[in-house]
Formats: sequence, C-alpha cells, structure tokens
Amino acid sequence: MLNEKMSLSIRKGLMLFILQFVFVWGYGQVKLTGTVTNVRGESLPGASVIMEGTYQGVTTNQQGMYVFSNLKAGSYNLRVSFLGYQTIRKSVELKSDKEVNFKLTESAIMAEEVIVAATRVGAKAPVAVTNLSSDDVAGQNTGQDIPYQLSLMPSLVEASEAGAGIGNSSLRIRGTGSNRINVTVNGIPLNDSESQNVFWVNMPDFSSSVDNIQIQRGVGTSTNGSAAFGGTINFQTQTLAKDSYAQINSVAGSFNSFRNTIRVGTGLIDNKFSFDARYSRLKSDGYVDRAFSDHESFFVTGAYYREKSLLRFNVFSGDQHTGISWWGNPDAKSNRTYNPAGEYEDEFGNTKYYKDQTDNYKQTHYQLFYSLELNEFLNANAALHYTKGKGYYEQYKEDKKFKDYALPNVVIGDQEIEKTDLIRRKWLKNDFYGFVYSLNYRKNRVDASFGGGWNQYDGDHFGNIIWARYMGKVEKGYQWYLNNGKKTDYNFYAKVNYELTPKLNVYGDIQYRHINYNMDGIDDDLNGLVQDHKYDFWNPKVGCFYTLNDHQNVYFSFGMGHREPTRTNFKNAKLKPQSMPQSESLYDYELGYNFHAPKATLGVNIYYMYYRDQLVATGKKNNVGDDIMTNVDKSYRAGVELIWGIKLLEGLKWDANLTLSSNRIKRFLETSSYSSQWNEAIEWYDVTEEKSKSLGNTHISYSPEVIASSLLQWSPAKGLDINLISKYVGDQYFDNTSSKDRMIDAYFVNNFKMNYSFNPSWIKRVGLFVQVNNLFNVEYANNAYGGNWYEENVEKSWAYTFPQAGINFLAGVELSF
Repeated sequence: MLNEKMSLSIRKGLMLFILQFVFVWGYGQVKLTGTVTNVRGESLPGASVIMEGTYQGVTTNQQGMYVFSNLKAGSYNLRVSFLGYQTIRKSVELKSDKEVNFKLTESAIMAEEVIVAATRVGAKAPVAVTNLSSDDVAGQNTGQDIPYQLSLMPSLVEASEAGAGIGNSSLRIRGTGSNRINVTVNGIPLNDSESQNVFWVNMPDFSSSVDNIQIQRGVGTSTNGSAAFGGTINFQTQTLAKDSYAQINSVAGSFNSFRNTIRVGTGLIDNKFSFDARYSRLKSDGYVDRAFSDHESFFVTGAYYREKSLLRFNVFSGDQHTGISWWGNPDAKSNRTYNPAGEYEDEFGNTKYYKDQTDNYKQTHYQLFYSLELNEFLNANAALHYTKGKGYYEQYKEDKKFKDYALPNVVIGDQEIEKTDLIRRKWLKNDFYGFVYSLNYRKNRVDASFGGGWNQYDGDHFGNIIWARYMGKVEKGYQWYLNNGKKTDYNFYAKVNYELTPKLNVYGDIQYRHINYNMDGIDDDLNGLVQDHKYDFWNPKVGCFYTLNDHQNVYFSFGMGHREPTRTNFKNAKLKPQSMPQSESLYDYELGYNFHAPKATLGVNIYYMYYRDQLVATGKKNNVGDDIMTNVDKSYRAGVELIWGIKLLEGLKWDANLTLSSNRIKRFLETSSYSSQWNEAIEWYDVTEEKSKSLGNTHISYSPEVIASSLLQWSPAKGLDINLISKYVGDQYFDNTSSKDRMIDAYFVNNFKMNYSFNPSWIKRVGLFVQVNNLFNVEYANNAYGGNWYEENVEKSWAYTFPQAGINFLAGVELSF
C-alpha cells in the first residue's frame, strides 16, 4: 500500500512538473494597466478587476491602479466591482500595451455583501480559502445533498448512509467531521448547539436558495458559533434579483429519486422592495434498503432597500422524513443493500422490518437583518435570529426489559412477563435564538471589523412508548425519560488587515468566546444527567500576505482555536467521571503560494495543525448513531494542498486539487475488552477486564492521507458543457489503532455530467442536464465504524460499512421565465 501511495505521489509530482511548462507557455508580452475611481475621480483601493473566462484577477492598490502583465494579444472581458458601487463589464482588445480606466457609479441601493463581510475574508487575507459564486452553486445543484455538491472542494470527503447522496449525508474537511466545522448562514450559526453538528438532511434543497459560499480551511478567521477545527463554511442566501422571474426545476433519477422546485421573485419594486420565494419537494427510495427520503422545504425572503440602509427578513424551513440507516451493513459482500434497522421476528419466526423505523424532524429558521452605511468608510450590521426544531426517531425494539423503561413486569394469569416488544419515539424539541452584530471599516490601508454575538439554546430530550406487545395498565404514549439542555454562548472579535507597504499586508484577529452549558433531568438509561460546564476561550490569529507581482503572492498565518465537548461527549461519560471529556486546543500554521495567469492557476498550501486533547472518533457509535469520541493528549495533522486549473485548449479546461497529509496521534493508548472464559449459558466469552496498551504513533480515525478531485470540462458549442468528474480518496482507518482490519479501502469514482441550455423565443431559458454517477460501477464504501476485542489474547474485529451505489443517474430540466 505504501508503494502505491508513493507511486501516486510521483505521478502527481510529474504532472505538476509538466504543468510548470504550461505556465511558462501561457505567458505573453502584452501589459494591461489602468485605474479604478468613482465619478468624482477618487481612487478606489481594493476594487476587484476580473478577467472573465480566465483564471486571473487582481485588486487595485492604494492609488486605485491595477496591472495585468505578460498577457497574450487578444480579446478580454473585464469585470470591475467594488462594495457599494455598480459593477462594470467591458471588452478590451489587446494588440500592444494598453491603459483602460474605469469610473464606478455608486449604487442606488445598499450592497448585500455587507451582511457577510465581517465573517468572510478578502483577496489579501492569509487564509486557505475557496469561493463559490452563484453560477458555481447552481451548476453543482443536481439534487444531491450539500456534502455531495461540495465534493470537489480541496481536502473534502463526503459520505452517504443511503448510498446515493440523498438522505443522511455528511462531510469531513482535512479529516475533521462537520461537528467540528463552523457553518454559518448569513453570519448566523447553523451548527446545532448541543451536538455542534450540521444535519444536512434537515435542509433539503437549501442550496436552491443560496447565492454564494465561502469555505475556509484550517482554523480560519473569527466568526460566530462553534470553533472551526477543520474549516468554516459560510453560506449567503438569495440576494437581490433586480428583474422579476419564475423558475421550475425538476430532477429525476435512479432509486425513484425526484426533486421538484419552484422559485419566483418580484424583482426590485419601486427601487425599494423585493420578494422571493421557493418551494421544494424531494423523494428517494435510496440505494440502501428502506433508507428512503421524503422531504419538503421552503424559503421566503423580503427586503427593503435604501441608498444607505438595508432591511431583510428570511424564513426558511425543512421538514424531513428519512428511513433510519445509521447502523450500516455488517456483511456488504453478501448483500450490499442490507439495512438491519427495524428488523424483528414475528410470532412465527419470520423476519420482518418495521416500516416506520424513521428519523423525522422539522426545523424553521427566522432571520432579520439591518445594515446601515454610517459614512463612506464605515457600515454597521445587526441580525436577530430564531430557530424552532421539533422531531423524533421512531424505532421498533425487541425483547426489552420493562425495568429499563421504569415499568413493572406484567402479570398474565400466573405468568410474570419481564420483556416485551415495543415501539418508541425519542423526541427532541428545541429553541435557538440570539443576535449577531458587526462594524466594518475600510479606508486607505485599513480593512477592519469588530463584531460578535449572543446565542441561547434550550432543548428538551424525552422518550415515549407508543405501543407495546405487553403494556399492562400503562397508557399509550408513556414517557420514560426527560432531560433538558440549556446552552448560552457569546463572543466578540476584532480583526484588521493593514497594508503595510504596497506589496505587504499584515493581519491580526482576536476572539473571546464564553460558553455556559447546563444539563438536568433523567436520561434514556434512567440515570441522572445533571451537569454544568463553563468555558472561556481566547482565540488569536496573525498572518501576512505578500504580493510578489501581479501573477503571484505568498502568505503565512498562525491561529489558535479552542472548542468545548458536545452533549454526546458528556452524555457518554456520565457514569465514568474519569472519562469526562476535556476541551480541545488547536495551533494551526498555514503557508501558501498562489499563481494566476489567464490560462492557468496554481495554489499550494502547506499546513501543520497541532492539537492538545483532541477529541477523536473511536470508531464506535451510540444508540442513535452518534460517534463515541475520546480525548487524546497530543496529535497533529500535517499536509500539502495543491490546487490548479489550466485551459488546455479553447473550450477545454481542467480544474483539480490534491491533498497529501499525515494525521497522527502521538503515543496512542488503546483500551480494549479482554475475555478469557467461555460462558455456555450465553454462548459468549465473559468480559473479565479491560486492559490498556500503548500502540505508539497511530493514524487518526477517518483521516485519509490522499484526497484528489478533478473536473475536466469541455464546451464544444454555445450552451453545451461536457464534464468528467473524478474523486480519489485513499485508505482511511475508522478507529485509532492503525489496524488494517478496521480500514476503509481507497476508492476512485468517476461521474459524467452534460449540461445544455438555450434561449427560445417563448421562454427566457431552458436548461437540461444528465449526470451518470459511478460511471465505471465501482463497488466501494465511503464510511464505516467498528472496533475490536480480545478472546484469550487473540484480537477480533467487528465492522459495519456504508456501501455506495453502483452506476446510477440523475437528469433534470430547468425552465426560467
């Protein structure tokens, strides 16, 4: 396996070496220069000048000047933009050196970018970042869940319980799960306060209302919500569409998958108001047995615009019903679609499956934003938010003891019954509310923000029995446990990017975060769940960004992050005080280089992330599918991310990325169950003790050392794109012992996608697409869990995997009016 990895690295190295020749080939000798000013002739430093259809873009200096050098003669389309001004597009024909100046007119309404300005980074920030425009978001929205739409992002691995990317899906960035990735929507925290996870299944077709996305890797810059230990994902929802529109989008595919979406908008009314709405319906049987999806969602927004202010109100909701599939497959070789959830035997010994073994949840978000331009250099933003969530797991359980549900045994005649089959619902009802704010200043050499937020979560966890084979005198709906979690989280941050010289920017960022988390009540195992935890974290970040020339730049940053454990971490340790989870610390070093030319781009980012007390997944799950985790004293993630794009020919381009990493726990101590005596009564070895042993430096669970993505796109005619999408993920261990018996094998999957759009006379636009996933019918799994034990000192393994679908397809049509 090591030789295979070395071979892969060598091949990639040769590819990059060849790429250098292409970069040199792409150089020319023509220079394009100019200035960007407002109508009064005042320079606009930091204005963005983009060459559309190429990989090149620059920002203006303090004098408002921009430079593109080493260009080839030809025709170029420029897009010039600056916050608070109307964007200009201009075609330029270059035969020799040329100067082209731009005068931008102030917008009659306030720009919407101010809403997310404080939680995002600009072009000269020392951060590993990827930006997705509205066109990028729309192009990747094929009906699968958001983790699959983001599949091509650097260092990202997606996974699906249902096997086809629709239903319960998840993602990891640099080996870090989504419960450790900070996710915000318009700067408002999206991560669940207790689990710190983002359940993408609760947001069906959300991306149909997303305008743009920024993804930062590593600790990133300060934002609101939970700490970023692998990255941040910031969504900005729908912004102003100046013209009225209506759109119908339908997708159909394998496994009876359907998604239907309707979008409408008024455009700008009386130069002051706008209203937009979306409704979506999504269904799929899933590749895995009974891993179905039955979802609906909506998004409604209204805005009031003035020249110096903006008021916007968003309401969006997801109502999901999903077949439980978190148990995985214990024997994928014999039956790849097998799902053990809801399996039971009837009174005749026949195997049955409970049809309502489901996850049901409805979540509705309310967001109110107000932005005000105080002067030309200063703007203020404030937002109120409220999220209402309510839902339950419904499960059929066999042979459960009455005492485990605080019930007396049932007596029928002279027979005392101690166990019963039952159907239970485990409920979660919660309220999440608060506010965020920011003050943003941009003038001359200074780009600064001050902001923060206050949020409170109040959630009830309780369980009901809705049916039992033997219930005695207990009423239907009997509640056997109830506990409450209340979490208060507030933070403030200040950050500044200062242009020390025309080539050198320095960056500083400091955040203070306070968390108070209380739990009270009885848990589902009838044990008390009474805990109180307080944390105070300071998270500093510094860096510098140096512009070598108009084609190249380098950056370096150092950042610290601290993070509190989740409810699940606390809950799993409630009976073991010695195992009470500790908060984590991250020290993140990032060093990067970027090259941009009209026909090629290259980014190199080297990172070293050192952790103290990192909470790592053990490979085991609790009874509702959450990862059981444990602190490890010292660990690290180190790697290099390579990102490149090249226009091979006119109409043919290749965008790709590669991550090579090492992810290790230092001196890992394994604790396992040891059995030495066969018990005839239960036909199993009695667990006699738990033993620990040191395994030295081991791989961190779920952290592949090679991740590569590729998009080869050919545009042979107007409106037609043909794409080959490829993804390689190397071996990854699903526990921390580095045992190959508990490893997800590497996989290489290719998808084919074709888009075609045209503009007939009777409608604004018709868009068609067809996508064939897993083009070569590869049998693979992209997630698993399991563990080990010892029988008479012989190690044994157990594992459940999540097999993915073979060749399958999606096809869609979009009608825009």
